[in-house]
Amino acid sequence: MRKYLYCENGFVEKPQWMPNCWVNVECPDKSDFDFLTKDLKVPESFLEDIADVDERPRTDTEENWLLTIIRIPLQQQGSIPYTTIPIGIITNNEIIVTICYHSTEMIPDFIDHTRRKGIVVRNKFELILRLIYSSAVWFLKYLKQINNDVTAAEKELEKSIRNEDLLRLMKLQKTLVYFNTSIRGNEVMIGKLQSIFQEKDYQNPDLVEDVVIELKQAYNTVNIYSDILTGTMDAFASIISNNVNTIMKRMTSISIILMVPTLIASFYGMNVDVHVDELPHAFSLIILISIMLSAMAFVIFKKIKWF
Repeated sequence: MRKYLYCENGFVEKPQWMPNCWVNVECPDKSDFDFLTKDLKVPESFLEDIADVDERPRTDTEENWLLTIIRIPLQQQGSIPYTTIPIGIITNNEIIVTICYHSTEMIPDFIDHTRRKGIVVRNKFELILRLIYSSAVWFLKYLKQINNDVTAAEKELEKSIRNEDLLRLMKLQKTLVYFNTSIRGNEVMIGKLQSIFQEKDYQNPDLVEDVVIELKQAYNTVNIYSDILTGTMDAFASIISNNVNTIMKRMTSISIILMVPTLIASFYGMNVDVHVDELPHAFSLIILISIMLSAMAFVIFKKIKWF
């Protein structure tokens, strides 16, 4: 699916392509590929690079074309609730194309934001910067949701330590690793883009500064949440280990207490003369002695806090 967007007071959708308009392609199909490769002459190698889900933020050139790849956050249904995906920005003198092989919330929100604020994007460098800025905003938004998920999982673990809750924290920790590397990669891209767009018409130091500040805030937030989550996982690992030790101590204590009457019964069950069978209440006496010794063992274990 593709849209033709022209910047007036914000991006406005147009029925067909025109020079210097922004072509946003999301989840491209065969007709989109034909339009890009045959009508706009976009290099096919660029499209293949963007399709790689593990592609890192970078730039590439081919003839008069420039490919810029950044990574943006994505909320998904699956083993990992949040991840990052590449989005490619392909430009030349008259063409601006963005391609993403997944449906995201960021691009529609970015377009609506430019309309609400009446933002005028003057050139392709500014569009790339604003997309990076928008990605940082969405990173921060998802980080708040991740923090809420961690808090909810901690409350569940306080009630009962279950494997499901621990696995949930592990998945969120993996997400933070993805966010960390992607934000760092986008931040490095700023310097590369500044060295590419050195002409005076592309200079916008205020916007560059805003983008860098937002990325640093997202990067610092990821590190803080990652440290907190790592500490939480370590704490619960210690709790689980301590609980296992406590259970083993109790099981050992119970085994020893039960072993005392068993040992006495074994002695008096031997086929030898023990001079007790002549007593009038021998059986009751043996039972009483077994109970007393077991009670003494219980008291001893209680004092040393094995119960």
